[in-house]
Amino acid sequence: MSKVEGIAALRAKLRALPREYKAEIRVALAQSAEEVAAMARRLAPVESGALRASIGWTFGKAPKGSMVLAEAGSDDTDLRVVVFAGNDRAFYARWQEFGTVKMAANPFFFPSYRANRRRIKARITRATRKAARKAAGKA
Repeated sequence: MSKVEGIAALRAKLRALPREYKAEIRVALAQSAEEVAAMARRLAPVESGALRASIGWTFGKAPKGSMVLAEAGSDDTDLRVVVFAGNDRAFYARWQEFGTVKMAANPFFFPSYRANRRRIKARITRATRKAARKAAGKA
C-alpha cells in the first residue's frame, strides 16, 4: 500500500479551520450522505419496510446495532459523516447486501455508493478548497 505524503499536515490544517468554514464543508458532506442514503432507500428490498426505514446518515458515530455502510471525512468528528443501515428491527441489512449461503445477495448500498462516488468526491473537494481559500483570505 502506498503512503500519502503530507496527510498529517493536511489534517492539522483542517482541524485549525474556523467553525464557519467547517460549516461549508459539513453542508457538502450532508448533501452527499443524503444522496447516497436516499438512493439506498430506493434500492432496498421492501418486505416489512424496516430495512428501508433504518437507512440513514449522521455526523460522528453510527447508532448502536447498525451496520456502517460508508464513512467520509476527517478524524475530526465535526467533519465525519457515516451512512448506516440496520437496527434491532432490521438486523438483516448485512445479509441483504452481501447474501448468505442460502440466499443470494440483494445489494442496495454499494450500487448507490458507486453511482454517486465521483460526484460526492468532487463536491467535498470543492467545498474543502473553497473553505481553505476563504480561510487564507484569497476568496
